[in-house]
Amino acid sequence: MSQTQVAASPSKLTRDDSWVWFNGDFARYRDAKLGVMTHALHYGTGCFEGIRAYWSEDAGKLYSFRQPEHFDRLRNSAKILHMTLPLSTQQMCEITDELLRRNGYREDVYIRPLCYKASEEIGVRLHNLEDGFLIYTSPFGAYVDVDKGIRCMVSTWRRVDDNAAPARSKCTGIYVNSALAKTEAVENGYDEAIMLTQEGHVSEGSAENLFVVRGGQFITPPETDNILEGITRSTLMQLITEEMGLDVVQRSIDRSELYVADEMFLCGTGAQVSPVIEVDRRTIGDGEPGPLTMRVQSLYFDICKGKNPKYRDWLTAI
Repeated sequence: MSQTQVAASPSKLTRDDSWVWFNGDFARYRDAKLGVMTHALHYGTGCFEGIRAYWSEDAGKLYSFRQPEHFDRLRNSAKILHMTLPLSTQQMCEITDELLRRNGYREDVYIRPLCYKASEEIGVRLHNLEDGFLIYTSPFGAYVDVDKGIRCMVSTWRRVDDNAAPARSKCTGIYVNSALAKTEAVENGYDEAIMLTQEGHVSEGSAENLFVVRGGQFITPPETDNILEGITRSTLMQLITEEMGLDVVQRSIDRSELYVADEMFLCGTGAQVSPVIEVDRRTIGDGEPGPLTMRVQSLYFDICKGKNPKYRDWLTAI
């Protein structure tokens, strides 16, 4: 890591002037270049993470959420794709903290680490290729609505099966599956897609895990239904049991169960906790974000903003 320290500007830098981590050192965004033959661009041979940092106006601080867990998951994704991260989890966290300081954000931020096959070669494979690694950051608000609730459709595109491509890896190439489902939903007048497994069980949203509430019990699909092993998902499961005293059951969910759910929400680093109020033109509950969902959301945002000291270990203050 470069030893040069740059004081954070009180004003937001332009994207071109912002700092990134690229080729083993800090660089300006405008100077971080990839060749047009880069293997990952052509074959989807990369994996990534999404990490959020939240600006707290009350504290005057930026808090990144569960950084080490995200970098540990990135390491697992890389392992599946025959890649090796060049740095330890602690080193990647330190680099991320420095990027956030240099860029001087006073708003919510998205952090994107990317490990990718950097060789400029033609040929479909994972072996005998050079690995590249970068991290960039960007201001980032709500990915989907977290207040009024969203309308979803069950996609005609099935969730990729783990025996076809590794569903538990955040592999860049796999996200064409998500993109097809998301665009189908939006072009049909919905906000988001819900994807089924090849067997017809509910898997997840286009880029979110899913929970339903029935009779006061939270239900979420298991890892074996081709979901991403979500860090937000595991966070919420802990909060539901510890803070709300309610059960979380991991089991397969049938499509028709979505229609009779009392409440439903999608969750993830991007989506955060997003209530679902309609699926396939069927109203969920009373058509408003449910009370248990909003309780979960409130707990989650309080932690992310540094308002709950019990879970302060999940945060890194910048």
